[in-house]
Amino acid sequence: MVIIKSLDEIKHNKNTVVTLGTFDGFHLGHQQILKSVVEKTKQYSGRNILITFDPHPRKIVSTKNHIKILSTLDEKKEVLSKLGIENLFVINFTKEFSQQSPKQFVTKYLLEGIGVREVVIGYDHHFGKGRGGNFDLLNSLGEKYKFKITPIPEYKVGDETVSSTKIRNALIDGDIAKANKMLGRYYSFKGKVIKGDGRGKQLGYPTANLMIENEDKLLPAIGIYAAQCEIDGEKHKALLSIGSRPTFSNDGKVVPEIYILDFDKDIYNQKLQIIVIQRIRGEEKFNSAEELIKQMDKDKEAGLKIFKEVN
Repeated sequence: MVIIKSLDEIKHNKNTVVTLGTFDGFHLGHQQILKSVVEKTKQYSGRNILITFDPHPRKIVSTKNHIKILSTLDEKKEVLSKLGIENLFVINFTKEFSQQSPKQFVTKYLLEGIGVREVVIGYDHHFGKGRGGNFDLLNSLGEKYKFKITPIPEYKVGDETVSSTKIRNALIDGDIAKANKMLGRYYSFKGKVIKGDGRGKQLGYPTANLMIENEDKLLPAIGIYAAQCEIDGEKHKALLSIGSRPTFSNDGKVVPEIYILDFDKDIYNQKLQIIVIQRIRGEEKFNSAEELIKQMDKDKEAGLKIFKEVN
C-alpha cells in the first residue's frame, strides 16, 4: 500500500474508486465500505484511494472535550494493507482545511487532483465546512461531472447500528464485549514497557507497566481484563489491569499494566500489542496486600476460564 501525504504525489487518473472519511476503528460498517471499494476497483480494472484525515477532525473543530481515538494512523495502515486498499491519502486536518466548502473539496481533490470514476461512502457521511457535504451534494456533482456515487447502508449488530461513537462509548463504559462485536475483532492498543515500582513481583504477579504509544488512543474503562499480549509476533495469555492502583497509591494516575501468564523474559523497552478480550471486574481498593493477592488469584482463574471459552 502506498502512503500519500500531498495531492502533488498523486497522478491524475479518472479510473479511480475513492472513499473518504475518518474511519476511526475500522468497524464492521467501515468494512462493508472497503469491501465495496475493492470489488469496484476489480470491476473497473482501475485503482482505489482511501482519503482520511490526521489528526481526527473533531480534535481541531470541536470545542468540547478532547476526543480519544479508536485507531491510530499506524493502525489504519496495518488494517488497510490487509484489506486490498492500494493507496492511503492522509490529509493533514487543520483549521484552514476545515473551512473549505464541500464543493471546493470535491473540485480540488477529486475532480482536478485524483480523478474519480466512483465514490463509495457510508450512508450518513458528511464532509466539508459545517459538515455540509453529503450524498445529495455528491450525487448532484456526480451527475454534472460524470462520476458515480454509491452509498453503503447502515450495518447492524442485533438491532443496533454500528458506529465509532457507540464503540467509543462502550469502551468508556467498560462494555468491551459490545465494542468487540461492533469492531468485528478484539480491541487492541500498543504500548512500550517501562520501569515500574516492582510491587507486582513482590505480590507474585510481576507486571509490565506500559506507556501508551499514542496519547490520543482510547483505553478501555478502568478494570481487570483477560487479554492477549503480542511480543515479537507471538501471542501470550495475559491479564490486563487499567487503573490507579488504589490499594497502594492515591495519586489518581491511571496506569495500564500487563501480567503475562507463564512468561519470565526481560521485555523492558519493548513495544507490545495488547488485545483486550473480556472484562473480568472493575477496580477495587483492598485493605491489605493479602486481600489483593487473593483477588488476583481469582482473577487469574477467571482469565483462564475465559481463554478456554474463546479458544
